[in-house]
Amino acid sequence: MKKDDGKQIFGVVRVGDKGQIVIPKEARRLYDLKAGDALLLLGDKNGMAMVKTEIFQDLVGQVLEDLNK
Repeated sequence: MKKDDGKQIFGVVRVGDKGQIVIPKEARRLYDLKAGDALLLLGDKNGMAMVKTEIFQDLVGQVLEDLNK
């Protein structure tokens, strides 16, 4: 389900016996997730979020560049 604000609801996923989840096909396609991609799992008291590690690394790189200016 898509909303006008860019936020997405992809449905419900279940945690398997080994702690694994299956990311819905629509989400994998939207975020260009492929088998073997690394995701960073972030969380707080309200919930969790996953970010491709390459995106996170790019953000950290930008912050470090700004600090070195």
